[in-house]
Amino acid sequence: FNVTEEKFVLDTLAGCIEYKSLLDVVVDAFFVRDGRYCLISERNLYIVICYLATFQLEELGLQHFGRIVKSLDTAKMQKFLRFFFNALYLNTWIKDEWSQFYDSLYVKENWIDPLLRWQPKVQQLIEQLTDILSNRTTTVKSSTVTQPKEFNLTVPKPRAIPIPLPIPLLEKRPPVPPSTYKPPKEKKQLEEIKTKNRRKAEVSQQLFLIAVTKYLFIPFTGRMRQYKCIITLSQSASCSYQALLFTYLLVLVSYLCTDNIPIKLNTAAILREGALYQRKMEQELKRIENLLRGAGDPSEFLEWQKQMRGKDLEEQLAEIECRRLQGKLSHEEAVLAHQNVIQENKKKADLMREEKAELMHRYAEKRLQEQKEMRDLVEQVVEGHKNAKQAKIKLQKYKQWIVQEVCEENRELLRQALEEEEEKLRKRYELIQQIRAIESLPSIRHKFVDLTETGGHGLICEMSIVELRERLALLREAQKAAEEEKRDQIIHEKQAKEQLLLDKLDQISLFRAQLGRAAALKQEEKKRKSQSGERPMKDERILNLQKKIVEKTMERKKQAGLL
Repeated sequence: FNVTEEKFVLDTLAGCIEYKSLLDVVVDAFFVRDGRYCLISERNLYIVICYLATFQLEELGLQHFGRIVKSLDTAKMQKFLRFFFNALYLNTWIKDEWSQFYDSLYVKENWIDPLLRWQPKVQQLIEQLTDILSNRTTTVKSSTVTQPKEFNLTVPKPRAIPIPLPIPLLEKRPPVPPSTYKPPKEKKQLEEIKTKNRRKAEVSQQLFLIAVTKYLFIPFTGRMRQYKCIITLSQSASCSYQALLFTYLLVLVSYLCTDNIPIKLNTAAILREGALYQRKMEQELKRIENLLRGAGDPSEFLEWQKQMRGKDLEEQLAEIECRRLQGKLSHEEAVLAHQNVIQENKKKADLMREEKAELMHRYAEKRLQEQKEMRDLVEQVVEGHKNAKQAKIKLQKYKQWIVQEVCEENRELLRQALEEEEEKLRKRYELIQQIRAIESLPSIRHKFVDLTETGGHGLICEMSIVELRERLALLREAQKAAEEEKRDQIIHEKQAKEQLLLDKLDQISLFRAQLGRAAALKQEEKKRKSQSGERPMKDERILNLQKKIVEKTMERKKQAGLL
């Protein structure tokens, strides 16, 4: 489905579910009266048609609704629409049944009156469906029975039995040569050559890695000579491995030969690094201020915190224990309550048994009384059979009188109904003639429009088209001025942001220089200490352990020699 069709289907489904009670009233009555021979599986079809006719006919229009109806079974739709758009049914029981769910005034104004207003046009659609049904003729072709005839076939002559041909003997084939199942010598030679080449490539790769490692750890003055050796070794290595290692080597050489590598930073990196240095500076200032204020040792606070947490834990454990005991107590109470309920049920059962026994006793007495009455009645009936003929004659006369009364009432009701229907048809015919006369009047199609005049609808905000165009022009000018102002503001903000980034870059370069100098001083101090300092003495515990190990080793060797 496209978007429009999907919306229509979903709205119809939602409406059928929302007004299910109203639609069920009409469809159930249709199956009881006119649709007795319709299939119950077509119930949803009638529900959808009833919903569209009641709630969506104004929106769809008669032409679209007629196309939907004509696309379905003609006989079923004709029967259902004739039942549903019956004015007598709409004004009587349908209105009364719907008024049980909604307010009667709301039902009449929103549902019954629109249906009665659409009833003449829908009646024309029903007449079209009736004409389609009446013009439908079924022609049955009379088929002639085929009379089979025998074929005039020539009787074949019996065939002679042919003499069998001798079976030819096959010639003896030569045996399969043994070389078919042996691998060729060329394949073995190719495998040996591949193995040798692979070994040479592995050796050259190992030498190349050793040369690269030496190149990285020798002084810069002797690197060019070692670089020529690496190029010679890389030529003997495999192509892909050679390209990978050679690229890695060039990157390392370029990194070692350059002292300051320029790194391009984007806006996010600059702001992030500036915020990092700013945060470090604030932390350092805060630490210095705390030291100047005489900040003390936080051990007392930590001890107090530990004690309070212990108390909280003890309270939590006590609360848990209380809950556990409460649960146990509630379990015991539940068991006692269950036992009490069982005892009460036993008492009630005993009472019910006693009441049952009493009722059975009363029932037995009642049955005896009824049997006695039946005997009396039988005796009376036997006596009454004697005068049965006279009673039958009286009953027959009474029934004939009742039939005559009912027939007269039915004739009167039918006459009144016919008069009402004729009156309604006459009024309907007059209304149709008036509508057709109104539609036949010519309408003025050309209308002269003055752009300076208002619509005359009586609204406060009413204006002419000329005034509307002037106001739109003023709004466009104001919008253009606002866009220019916004553009200038964006340019100023961009310039301020660029200036902020430049300040941040200056600050970052200053911090980096300070950190570089601090790192260089720290490295120099480490070098001086390593050159001038002496080797630290080993720990006495380690020396004692070593001596003990040596002594134990000597003792073990001596014992091994004695053994």
